[in-house]
Amino acid sequence: MLINADFSRPVVVTPDQYQWVASPQGGVERVMLDRIGAEQARATSLVRYAPDSHFPAHAHPGGEEILVLSGTFSDESADFPAGWYLRNPPDSTHQPFSREGALIFVKLRQMAASDKRRVRIDTRDPSCWQRHGQGAVCPLFSSPDEQVCLQRLVPGQAILDDGPGGAELLVLDGAIVAAGRRYERGTWIRLPAGACPGFTAAPSGVTFYLKTGHLAGTAQEAGQAGLRSPAPATSGR
Repeated sequence: MLINADFSRPVVVTPDQYQWVASPQGGVERVMLDRIGAEQARATSLVRYAPDSHFPAHAHPGGEEILVLSGTFSDESADFPAGWYLRNPPDSTHQPFSREGALIFVKLRQMAASDKRRVRIDTRDPSCWQRHGQGAVCPLFSSPDEQVCLQRLVPGQAILDDGPGGAELLVLDGAIVAAGRRYERGTWIRLPAGACPGFTAAPSGVTFYLKTGHLAGTAQEAGQAGLRSPAPATSGR
């Protein structure tokens, strides 16, 4: 399965484009944002747990990154309400579930094999945030391969200086503005290296998840493997 698998192209998926599909586990649905592979895939998804739904214990050969967007996501280690950021390194195992229901943003099989860090950050804790220019930043993870953070910007503040490794954003609150369009809460954006979108924070300001550096070389690797998405660049399927 190939969904938005051409990493040389920008992708925008807005909430009105979400297409929820059932997972193999009852009560768990997902929006596939990008995907290379079948059920065991390199994937970026929104995943929705109904109350009292669960997955059996399983491993993550290429690691797993999670941001809890609403509700409470749990595994055998703890309960993680909205705002928690989690990284489970390659070859880790867990048994996830949700008692009250949850919506999470998930990235699978996208970590370096050398990444051994297990991360648990409560982004609602004010002590996790630092002033950054006129706005604020919550650092989540940094390595030679990728940088991950939440950013909170004031109205009109510019977003994204061009970087060599591309960028990926998820709007968490407020909106982003570019070329007369507004990208509201829930919009997912992936930009290849060299893209200059001219994004600014909307008059309401914006808070968003940001990952950079991780797409360096991805477009070339996908092209060599013949991985081209059959879906339009704005498709959420």
